[in-house]
Amino acid sequence: MKDRETLITLYEIYKNLFTDKQQNYFEMYYFEDLSLSEIAQNNNVSKSIIGKTISNVETKLKEYESLLNINKLYKSINKIKEKTTDSKTKEELNKLLNE
Repeated sequence: MKDRETLITLYEIYKNLFTDKQQNYFEMYYFEDLSLSEIAQNNNVSKSIIGKTISNVETKLKEYESLLNINKLYKSINKIKEKTTDSKTKEELNKLLNE
């Protein structure tokens, strides 16, 4: 389950790096909870293509994060924000986190 949550978090960060089809298949699988067969049927493609595409997106998400560490950085900034008592610092960290 944790891997699923991690992939969804990474997808929210990096989704614009994928094609519309890749995004569509990933979202149907992870957000709409459709099976590979249902996605394939809805898009008139083979189940194999859907499986390979989703697997490719999952691999790329992990690669992007290992190279860019955006999620790791976000978590670190959030931890600092939670620990700090200075309101100006919290405000600036919120800006960085777009909150």
